[in-house]
Amino acid sequence: MKNKRIKIGNREIGEGCPCYIIAEMSANHAGDLNRAVEIIHAAKEAGADCIKIQTYTPDTMTINSDKKYFHIDDGTWKGENLYGLYQKANTPWEWHGWLKEEAEKTGIHFFSTPFDKSAVDFLEELGVEFYKIASFEIVDIPLIKYIASKKKPIIMSTGMATLGEIEEAVETIKAQGNNQFCLMKCSSAYPAVPEQMNLKTISHLKNTFNVPVGLSDHSLGSVSAVVAVAMGASIIEKHFCLSREIKSPDSTFSMEPDEFKRMVEDIRAAEKSIGKVSYSISENEAVSRSHRRSIFVVKDIKRGEAFTEENIKVIRPADGLEPKYYEQVLNRKASENIERGTPLKWTMIS
Repeated sequence: MKNKRIKIGNREIGEGCPCYIIAEMSANHAGDLNRAVEIIHAAKEAGADCIKIQTYTPDTMTINSDKKYFHIDDGTWKGENLYGLYQKANTPWEWHGWLKEEAEKTGIHFFSTPFDKSAVDFLEELGVEFYKIASFEIVDIPLIKYIASKKKPIIMSTGMATLGEIEEAVETIKAQGNNQFCLMKCSSAYPAVPEQMNLKTISHLKNTFNVPVGLSDHSLGSVSAVVAVAMGASIIEKHFCLSREIKSPDSTFSMEPDEFKRMVEDIRAAEKSIGKVSYSISENEAVSRSHRRSIFVVKDIKRGEAFTEENIKVIRPADGLEPKYYEQVLNRKASENIERGTPLKWTMIS
């Protein structure tokens, strides 16, 4: 069964379409609106199809508490309190309209991840055309139901989720009459490590749910993204920053513009390399075919003399008889005098 496509604006996403590449700004504006605008322009120049932000406040994510449950004990954000982390990382809601307008002027799609119903309502007022559901929210069934009810395309990450949890989230979307969604393989570690990426899951997700599947990639570098495209990913999402020297909660695992641009170039080259199932001979291969092996005369042969392993050989180039006829020709007689270095033809054999 052919995997279906979804449509975002004028772009179709899915099998047979160019990979849709998302630059995730996240916290990399580091609290500076001008930097956020600059990130949008840099993402466009680097080849991104879309810029993504996140819509939340510390109070819509958690509560301000010093209890042990709200402290991060390991990983990139070790030692942080959840409320304090989200204070540092959030994108002010009053910026959203400016950023959306700037993205539209720049010619790049704009969307966001809402983390509660108030964020969805806010984004609806802005006229955002599609939504992202984060891996951590895949178990928030009421939120997924509310987002799906807007009947807009959804990109949903599946990091940390069991197959059963993914199925429940998918059924929640479908129950709202929304079939415009795709799934993102994701390793919710920051940064993710290659040996835990399990990119083979991309094919399984495609076959199980019959929807476009992508990769939300938190690993360093571009190898996983390019491999994912080769394995059928229709969307790639990577965190994007102007420079890792500009510190933010996400800067350590984000790509700089030149790195992102190289990744996009590699993805586009990979797409061309994947091509289609074909046993036809390309134009460039046709030139190379002339240098394949064939049967040549390697010693002068007189008319009536037998062809032997000493006077004919299978060598390059391909101007003589095909090698498969070699044993058939041995011990037959020459019908004419043949000089060394002559490609053997049937007319030369009596």
